[in-house]
Amino acid sequence: MFQIRTDLAVEAREMYRENTKTEIPGVKVHQREEKFATITHVEVLDQQGSKIMGKPKGSYITIESSGLKNADADLKDDVSKILAKELVKLTPKKNNFKTLVVGLGNWDITPDALGPQVVSKIFITRHLFETYNKTEDPSVRPVSAISPGVMGTTGIETVEIIKGIVEKTQPDLVIAIDALASRKMQRVHSTIQISTTGIHPGSGVGNKRKELSEHTLGVPVFAIGVPTVVDAATMANDTIGLVVEALASQSSKESQFYQILKEMNEEDKYHLIKEVLDPYGANVIVTTKDIDMIIRNISQIIANGINIALHPGIDLKDVNRYLQ
Repeated sequence: MFQIRTDLAVEAREMYRENTKTEIPGVKVHQREEKFATITHVEVLDQQGSKIMGKPKGSYITIESSGLKNADADLKDDVSKILAKELVKLTPKKNNFKTLVVGLGNWDITPDALGPQVVSKIFITRHLFETYNKTEDPSVRPVSAISPGVMGTTGIETVEIIKGIVEKTQPDLVIAIDALASRKMQRVHSTIQISTTGIHPGSGVGNKRKELSEHTLGVPVFAIGVPTVVDAATMANDTIGLVVEALASQSSKESQFYQILKEMNEEDKYHLIKEVLDPYGANVIVTTKDIDMIIRNISQIIANGINIALHPGIDLKDVNRYLQ
């Protein structure tokens, strides 16, 4: 059976609704509109919802803004504030919690470099607390960060590296940033997902490693991800669907050709896609040609949102000055 590949909870929900015309049992959804973005909260409440969605129980918050691909300064600031606001709702309810920010991904592969680029823009403060023997500050909180690389270059599972750091530094929260995959090209680079359930490093490029989660690390793990790629087979499947609709609309509804097109199911399309893509290798992912600029811009948006959410005395003016 052809499996649509996506890391976004909002898309998993859409696919279920498309197939069944009903909502997923055990899943609660709330959506609201901001000036420049749509925010969707998907809550997976029980095991039934988790099994259908293919995602652990927890919260999945999606911020969608089509302008993110070519965001100007104002839109960057607006999305950063939305991200910060959503993060503040999830963070521990105490004044001086410690946070470890983890930038997952590979510096040398641009679509997978989101995590390391975000980490390079995080306002790091833990060493200041340690140096001056401070336990509390009204303006900033203890924040540390690491870009552990990928197993192909380190030979070490990411969870092993992060677990060692967590045991030594004892943060109250881990925030992991990684690239994701979407089922639709329109969501690539225009969607930010926050989840409270952790993450599998490398999921965006089809190379899932052991999970980073509260179960494996012993502290809450939030994941922030942006789809930077689309699986080629997934994109081809959606494209074929659009072509079928377009051709069918030009055919007489009584014609045999129209009936063949309308009766073409997902399995038929899958075999067609497999036949076409097999000579080129099955594991093909697609991204856009301006990926360098987009990753740079979105990493700034995410870093700004994290910096504002974690440090109560810092606002957009401060972080923009810091990142220049």
